[in-house]
Amino acid sequence: MSTETAPPAGTVDPRLLEILVCPVTKGPLRYDREKNELVSERAGLAYPIRDGIPIMLPDEARKLAG
Repeated sequence: MSTETAPPAGTVDPRLLEILVCPVTKGPLRYDREKNELVSERAGLAYPIRDGIPIMLPDEARKLAG
């Protein structure tokens, strides 16, 4: 039995953030804790996180203003 615990609700496992990249640019993502999104500055997209699961589909991403 594993002694590892899941991250608290509303957070993302830091190990997951280390391996995830933007599906459009293959570039890094920044976690926005306030909006609960993974942000790709290069693509201008923010991917939602639902129930602790990043939704890495460009069609589901929010376009960043600017």
